[in-house]
Amino acid sequence: MITFIIGMAILVVGAVIYGRVCEKVIKPTNNKTPAVEKYDGVDYVPMKKWKNSLIELLNIAGTGPILGPIQGILFGPIAFITIPIGCVLGGAFHDYMCGMISMRNDGEQMPGLIRRFLGKHFYRIYNVMVCLMLLLLGVVFIYTPGDLFVTHILNGDSSFGNPIVWVVYGVIFVYYIIATLLPIDKIIGKIYPVFGAVLILSAVGVFVGLFVKGYPLDEIWTAGPSFVNPYGDNFIPIFFVTVACGIVSGFHSTQATLISRTAGSEHDGRVTFYDMMILEGFIAMVWAAAAMGSVNLGLTTNEMLHDQPTAVVGIIAKDMLGSIGGIIAVIGVIILPITSGDTSLRSLRIMISDAFHIDTTKKKNSLIIALIIFSVVAGILVFAKANASGFNILWRYFSWANECTAVFAFAMIAVYMLINHKPFLMAVIPGMFYMYIVASYILNAKIGFNLPMPVSYIVAAALTLAYGAAIERYGRKHRKLSPID
Repeated sequence: MITFIIGMAILVVGAVIYGRVCEKVIKPTNNKTPAVEKYDGVDYVPMKKWKNSLIELLNIAGTGPILGPIQGILFGPIAFITIPIGCVLGGAFHDYMCGMISMRNDGEQMPGLIRRFLGKHFYRIYNVMVCLMLLLLGVVFIYTPGDLFVTHILNGDSSFGNPIVWVVYGVIFVYYIIATLLPIDKIIGKIYPVFGAVLILSAVGVFVGLFVKGYPLDEIWTAGPSFVNPYGDNFIPIFFVTVACGIVSGFHSTQATLISRTAGSEHDGRVTFYDMMILEGFIAMVWAAAAMGSVNLGLTTNEMLHDQPTAVVGIIAKDMLGSIGGIIAVIGVIILPITSGDTSLRSLRIMISDAFHIDTTKKKNSLIIALIIFSVVAGILVFAKANASGFNILWRYFSWANECTAVFAFAMIAVYMLINHKPFLMAVIPGMFYMYIVASYILNAKIGFNLPMPVSYIVAAALTLAYGAAIERYGRKHRKLSPID
């Protein structure tokens, strides 16, 4: 338990100190935000800080910060140290800078920022990748909450042939369509505070349960750092791709730029973007600890953590909080992906309309784009459910694409900081680290190039050095331009 408490202290103290550093670097101004200057009643709508913060938290907190850490804890208590450090220095910084840079550039979404700061060639690559990631995420976040609801709330069978599964999928599907099309303050802004309360209560409930129920946790000085888990997976890169959303997630940048269009003041940025990622780190730490404790108590097994993380959620929730409290906690976990899936598809709709210069204030245009998106989503969902390994394939590609988009985001942030004479190494260092992660993963993975791990490490190192050098060269080349805030 001591290692876990140390990790929590790193998360909280690190957030206070480094969050303040980030705020001093970006220097919030009193300038009018895009929500005020470009108000359109649909996407550009000023909302209060507390509401934006809750929406941002629910946007970014899908099943990633729960299912990822549950699987990541297979590497042992080292997770209690790496999650908070990565969250403070990488994930929260990434989210905050993307949101603030967007706010200073008319609320541009990530593809627009990539084009502005990295050029049209990187923009084309990024645009395809981020749209694919958001599409896959939308599918995953219909599949996951739907199955959780059927198995843990209805106590049913989540197989392809059960019609109840498709009814639940259909309800989520309809909600996503509505949330994608309606003005952001009409549905998302209305119901998210309620969802936020359930989410926070479930996370706090599990956190308290760790101590009340006395879940035994391993200490790093007794268990030792494990760099290979029981299934032969290497800590680098597998741990960081698996935990993903609990540390750094490229998906978060798309949500921060979405909320940049509803922020009423630049001074709201630290709480809305940085602190909400820290709160997600707290959720990741709590579920990682609960998963480890459940194994040590014999409630679950390593095999369940590896193959059935959703089942582990229900077991932990009911053991800690009882039948009613457990159901509430599970509902909180179901809410997480739904409140990420709706805004991911909303972001995709905005990105497509921005790329093709489509006026989405006209309802007909928004509807056409939405119908195209949801037709593709429905097709992928049927494939994933019908194919025994379909979901795992989707999740692996999504996880890798998620971290790839973060690499692009860090590069964009670094160039912005270089041009504006800010300490760009704050972005370059985590960007290079994740470049190494995504490169070594895809080079070694069976869904990639399937190269031996030592070869993958060497090639990834060369690509990482090239990435860092390219950022500095590009940024310094464009530093002669006027600062582009």
